[in-house]
Amino acid sequence: MAQITVATLNLRNRRDRWLDRRQLVVSELIEKRPDLLSLQELFLPIGQGRWLRNQVNSRITGSSKDPYRLVQKRRRHLVQGYYEGIGIMSRLPLLSHDGVSLGYGGRVALRVSVELPGGKPLDFVAVHLHHIAEEREAREEQVLRLVSWLKDRNPSPLQVVAGDFNEVPDGPAMRLMRQSYRSAFVERRGYDPIATFPTALLPDVNWSGCLDYIFVSAAIAKVLEVSLFCNRPSSADPTLYPSDHVGLLATLEI
Repeated sequence: MAQITVATLNLRNRRDRWLDRRQLVVSELIEKRPDLLSLQELFLPIGQGRWLRNQVNSRITGSSKDPYRLVQKRRRHLVQGYYEGIGIMSRLPLLSHDGVSLGYGGRVALRVSVELPGGKPLDFVAVHLHHIAEEREAREEQVLRLVSWLKDRNPSPLQVVAGDFNEVPDGPAMRLMRQSYRSAFVERRGYDPIATFPTALLPDVNWSGCLDYIFVSAAIAKVLEVSLFCNRPSSADPTLYPSDHVGLLATLEI
């Protein structure tokens, strides 16, 4: 059986000291080298996703072209006057990609089909759901649309859905996701993380909770390992983290 490593991270676009914290993200990616990475809150005007891919590639191979490829999808509406997006970085061969509109501020989901060792296809999906905490019905509707799309549009039985769902583990959107997918963290640890938001990058936030997840389909044989990702501050500044979210990392047996 093949083994792959998948991850997710909300980048917090360029806010909150991006120029200071961006090398923390690069260093973590070089250390962990996930095969597939879901990225949320990409700031498209500065080419944030391309910069990250090029930096990681150059430091691994000396070339900006390998080993990672980047696919991005823009939100349909402006966010505070600029276009934001989600993206996927992949070290595995890309077969195709597509996306779906999820509404509520032009949110979208992005899917790439990749070729696994041995030739099987796997669908990897990046998602970032509606952010207003009280509007749970919106996220429930988005999950219904997402799951329907993934089932109806030429799916592979091997699927991983990763991202910032902006919902706590017992929320209605998460209950819907669990009807079709397994949380990788729960599969391995028996529980979802206590909190993936915020980090000390946002010292004045008075709430914390788990908002980020990696979900796997029934055809994924086993979750071998799970851990937090991009969860270490700068050695020189304990308030400087890679992002306001910590990410998740999972090793899967397929």
